[in-house]
Amino acid sequence: MERGRDNCGSGGSNRGRGGGGGGGGNRGDRGGNYQRHQHHQQGLYQGGGGGRREGGDGGRGGGDGGRGGGGVPTQIGGQQPGNCLVQKGQSGGAYRPPHLRSGQGLGPTRVLETSEGSGRGGSVVGPAGGGSGLWTGRSWGPTSGPPQSQPQSPRVPDQTIPNPVIPDVQSLQISEEKPQSTPLESKENRLMPIKRPDKGGKLTIRPITLLINHFCVTINPESTVLHYDVDIKPDMSAKKSIPKSDRRLIKDKLSSDDPTRFPQEMTAYDGEKNVFSAVLLPTGQFKVELSRGDEMQSGPYLFTNKFVNELKLSKLEDYLSGTLECIPRNVLQGMDLALKENPGRHRISIGRSFYSKEFRAADDFHCGVAAFRGFEQSLMLTSQGLVLCLDYSVLALRKQLSVIDFLKEHVQGFSQVSDVRLLKREVTSALKGLKVDVTHRVTTQKYPIAGLSSQNTQDIKFIFKVPKGNHPPREIGLVEYFRETYRKEIVYKDIPCLDFGRNNYVPMEFCVLAEGQIYPKDDLDRGRSLLLKKISMPPPEERKNTICEIVRAEDGPCGDVTKNFGIEVQKTITRESGRVIKPPNLKVGKGEIVTVDKKCQWKLSGKSVVEGKPIERWALIDFSSDKLNSDAFIQNLKYKCKNLGIRVEEPVVCHFTGMHEFSSVVAIQKLLESVVSQAKGKCEGRILAESIKWVSETQIGVLTQCFCTDQYLANLALKINAKLGGSNVELIERLPGTEGEEHVMFIGADVNHPAARNETCPSIAAVVATMNWPAANRYAARMCPQEHRKEKILNFGNMCLDLVNTYARLNKTRPKKV
Repeated sequence: MERGRDNCGSGGSNRGRGGGGGGGGNRGDRGGNYQRHQHHQQGLYQGGGGGRREGGDGGRGGGDGGRGGGGVPTQIGGQQPGNCLVQKGQSGGAYRPPHLRSGQGLGPTRVLETSEGSGRGGSVVGPAGGGSGLWTGRSWGPTSGPPQSQPQSPRVPDQTIPNPVIPDVQSLQISEEKPQSTPLESKENRLMPIKRPDKGGKLTIRPITLLINHFCVTINPESTVLHYDVDIKPDMSAKKSIPKSDRRLIKDKLSSDDPTRFPQEMTAYDGEKNVFSAVLLPTGQFKVELSRGDEMQSGPYLFTNKFVNELKLSKLEDYLSGTLECIPRNVLQGMDLALKENPGRHRISIGRSFYSKEFRAADDFHCGVAAFRGFEQSLMLTSQGLVLCLDYSVLALRKQLSVIDFLKEHVQGFSQVSDVRLLKREVTSALKGLKVDVTHRVTTQKYPIAGLSSQNTQDIKFIFKVPKGNHPPREIGLVEYFRETYRKEIVYKDIPCLDFGRNNYVPMEFCVLAEGQIYPKDDLDRGRSLLLKKISMPPPEERKNTICEIVRAEDGPCGDVTKNFGIEVQKTITRESGRVIKPPNLKVGKGEIVTVDKKCQWKLSGKSVVEGKPIERWALIDFSSDKLNSDAFIQNLKYKCKNLGIRVEEPVVCHFTGMHEFSSVVAIQKLLESVVSQAKGKCEGRILAESIKWVSETQIGVLTQCFCTDQYLANLALKINAKLGGSNVELIERLPGTEGEEHVMFIGADVNHPAARNETCPSIAAVVATMNWPAANRYAARMCPQEHRKEKILNFGNMCLDLVNTYARLNKTRPKKV
C-alpha cells in the first residue's frame, strides 16, 4: 500500500507507510529514497520494493527487527553533508544518526491487527509503515556562525533562507563540499517519490486493517518558537559542573521568582543548555538563590540566557509540501522538547522514555525491584504529515524503599537489621553505587553509596568544628552529633553506616533509595524475567488501549505547555489498509511438500530434511548441576536425528563437569583442549580443533539452561544439521526476481552493540552470505569486532571478498550477481 507523497531531504528521509509481516507473512509497501538529478549530480536510489519475510512473526517491519520489510539497519556507506546517511539493506524506517542506533530497532513504532482471524491470531503483525522520517536530533546549542540579535517581538517577518540542494553522489563517494543554494522554482524540480516497480504488489490473499501508534500533530503555522542558550554556574564557587537535576531546580526557581518574564508554562528546558520558549524572554545574567533545605550552596547561581534563533513552525509545512528540501531539524527539536515537558514534570524520565512513579501490586517482583510502566515517544515526519509516535514501555526499577527494607527484600538470608554484620559482603554488593535520599534533614541532594563504614555507628567519632562562633574544635561521636544537630536518636547503633565518601557517614535508618534507578534485567532470575516479559508484551488490543490512554492522560505528552507552543496532538490512532501475501510452500525430504497450517506455521513433524549430514565424530560435555542421564539423552537424540534423515554415531567422548567451568575463558579452553586430546586417541580422522579453539576464545556468557523436551531435541537436530552444511528445507519456487538467474549470492549485514549503559565493550559486525544456488539455504558468516557503537562496518569489503571466495571454492564458480 502506498500513502501519498514521500519526501527526502539531504538531512533525512520520509518513506511511504507500509504493511507489516504477519503469520502468513505480510508484505510491507513503501517508497524508496530518492535524490533528484541536477546537472552533474548523480541521484542515489535505494530500492523501493517491499520487504518480505514469509511466515515470520510480525515485528517492527515485515519480519524480525527491521522496519518496513525486515531490512538490515546497517550503515555501509559514508556520511553525506546534512547527516543523511547512505545505507544498504535498510528498507522502510527512517534516518537515525549512528550514535543513537542500537540493537533495539528504529523507534517505538508498533502495528496492531484488527482484522478478525488474520495474521497470527491477533498478534502484532507488522510495522507502522516505513513512511516516516524519525527525527532523533543532533546536538543542540548555538548554531555556528555569528549569533543573531534578540528579536523585538516573537512575531517577526519571515526571513529568506536559501535551501541547499542535495550534494553530489558519485560511486558512493560522498563529497564534503557545501552545496550551493538553489531555490525550487518549478513543479518539475520538486522532489517526488519513486514508485514501486510492481505498483504496490500483487500477491495478496486478503486485505487487512492495521492500527498504527501514530497520532497526527497539528501546528499553528503562524507560531514561532524562540531558542535560547543557557549557561548556569555558581556565582562565587569554582565548582566545575552542576547536576542536571539541580539545573532544573535553578531554572524552576527563576520562573517562580519572576513568573512574568520567565513563565513556566511557556518554556521547555532540556536540563542542559537549551530553553525553547513560546514568548520573548529577557537575555543577560540573572542571579538565582537556591536553598536546598538545611544546606545553602556557596553563593547564588548565575543564570545566563542568550538568544540563539527564531524558529518558524511554518517551515514544517514548507518541507511537507516539497518547497523546502532540508528537514527543519531545529524546529523539530523545539517541538520535541515541548512535547516532553509535561511528562518530564510528572513522571520518571529515563532517556527518551517516561515511567510512572508508582507501580501496580501485580508488577512487584518482591526483591526490592518492580516493573514500572511508561512510554516512549518521538516526532516523525510521514506521508500523512507530522505525527507523534508513542509506544508502551516497561522497565525494571528499584523500589523507593528505605535501605533496611530494601535489604530485607533483596539480600537472601537478610531478615533482621543485625544481619548486616553477618552478610556484610552481600549487603555491600547490593548497595554499592546506588543513590539514596536522606530523611534526617531537608535536602534535595542524592548521595551515591561508596560502601559501608569499617566501624559500627556507635564507634564512629570525628573532630567537629562549629561553623559559627568561637568554640574550639572537639571530638564527638556520630550518635551524639545526630542528637545535638538534628535532634534524631539513632536506633541501630551496632551496625555499620553507609559511606558516602570523604568521611561522610550516615546511619542506614535515615536513608531511602532514590527513585528511577534501573535494575539490570539480566540480573533477574528466570521467573521474574518471564514476568517482566509478560508485562512488556501485552496482547495487541490491550497494548492499543494502553497507548490511547497515555495520549489522553494528564501526565502524558499533551498539556498546557504543548498548546502554548501552537501544537495540538490528535487523540485518534492512525488506521491503514494492508494486505496479507501468500506464504510459500516448502520442500522437505523425499520430495514432500509442506504448507502452512491455520496458525501460519510449517509443521515438520514426521518429515525428514532435504539433505542430512552424518554426525560421525562428536563429543558430549555436560555442564548441568543435576547430572544428565547421558545414555537416555544420546539415544533420544539419535532417534530424533534418524527420523529427520540424519545419521548419528555414538559420541567419542562424554565429559561431565559443572557451571564453575564458565568462570573464565581459560578454564573453558583447557577443558575443550582436553576433550579434543581424548577424542584424538579414540577415533580416526581429523578433529576440527580450530573450530573448538575459536569457540573457546570467544567470551560468551551462558545465561540459560536447556530443557531436553521432545520438541527441543528436534530443533537441536535441525540446528546441528544446518551447521554441518546440511539442508533442512527448500523453497518450491525460486525467490522473486531471480528466475532464470545464474548463481546469485544473498548477503546480509548487521552490527550488534552492547547494552545501552555499557560504554566499553566493542561492537560486533557480522556479514552472512548464502553458499548455494538455487536453494540459497546454506550460509557462511564472518564476524569482526570494531569500535564501540560504530555503526559503519569498517571491514565490510574484506569480509564480503572472503565470502565470495568461499562461494567460489564450494561451487567452482563465482556468483554472477550479489
